[in-house]
Amino acid sequence: MKNISKSHSIVSITHNNRPKVVDLFAGVGGLSLGFENAGFDVIIANEFESMIAEAYKKNHPNTKMIVGDIRNIDLGKVFAGHIGKIDVVIGGPPCQGFSQKGQRKSIYDERNFLFEYYVKVVDLLKPKYFVMENVPNLLTTESGFFRKEIEEVFSSLGYSLSMGILNAADYGVPQNRKRAVIIGKVGKKCLPLPLPFSFSVTIWEAISDLAYLNSGEGEEEQPYRYNPQSEYQNELRGENNILYNHVATKHSQITLERLSMIPPNAGRDVLPKEHLTKSIYSGTWTRMRKNEISVTITTRFDTPSSGKFTHPFLNRAITVREAARIQSFPDDFVFIGNKNSQMKQVGNAVPPRLASAIAEVVMQDMRRCD
Repeated sequence: MKNISKSHSIVSITHNNRPKVVDLFAGVGGLSLGFENAGFDVIIANEFESMIAEAYKKNHPNTKMIVGDIRNIDLGKVFAGHIGKIDVVIGGPPCQGFSQKGQRKSIYDERNFLFEYYVKVVDLLKPKYFVMENVPNLLTTESGFFRKEIEEVFSSLGYSLSMGILNAADYGVPQNRKRAVIIGKVGKKCLPLPLPFSFSVTIWEAISDLAYLNSGEGEEEQPYRYNPQSEYQNELRGENNILYNHVATKHSQITLERLSMIPPNAGRDVLPKEHLTKSIYSGTWTRMRKNEISVTITTRFDTPSSGKFTHPFLNRAITVREAARIQSFPDDFVFIGNKNSQMKQVGNAVPPRLASAIAEVVMQDMRRCD
């Protein structure tokens, strides 16, 4: 397996001249971490939710975090002294005003106002590059109508774009998670998207060393009980000695009864009729298959009825740390706050190893241009 672990270690392009990044709509900082691991310094980040911002600050202590709604931030004041000095702007502005049946919506739809602020920051800072990630239908709905509008707005600012839909599973992440990725570069020459890796990682390669907790067990900080059992686990552990965020949900008695009826590699199809529940989620009451790649981790992976998040053989859903492993976060990355906030931090994040693959494309281009 190709060694792609950098954990929180940093690789510098030169001794004291690391390219500078601004991360907007940063969440807990999966995208930031990927860029840090590729040799960038994230100078400023912005996040709306205070608890998530606190988690970001804990894991990115050298980044100035601006907490609050970007609409209420004095961009000129915040970025004073940084104009023309930032190499890359990154982030994933929420865009909700997509196509509705019988209606053509625009990127300028009022529900897409945060996209406008992303553009404003790019226009203000004038970085040589920017990276935007978003949901896949940003590029595919309305026969590419949004895509064309995005090309037009950034072209007017002098950027050439490469864009496409990337699956995190192609970049060393044990999860099928597809995201639209747009890379912009000043000038007429666009960058390539990162090439897929020649290997993949399974669920079991990610979490098998964490497989000892039953329902309701675990602590926010505890020692490891087992040695790493795969190269992936060894890389994500790094030099870390404490296992964080590995706490199993305390399931109800009826939930435990149902789970006890489901053997490995099986799901709700084996449950008797009286135990079947209505659910809108695909994979409800279905165990993860250890030798497969995970489905997309959501913000409710603690609930067996919310998707295919039941442990391969234990009668519980996966923990925050197991979900973080499947997202490719290193073990020294700590999620804080209550369980709902931790799940949101993990489930909404960009997988750091996907982010690193994107960042490497930008870094390689910077090196060629030096």
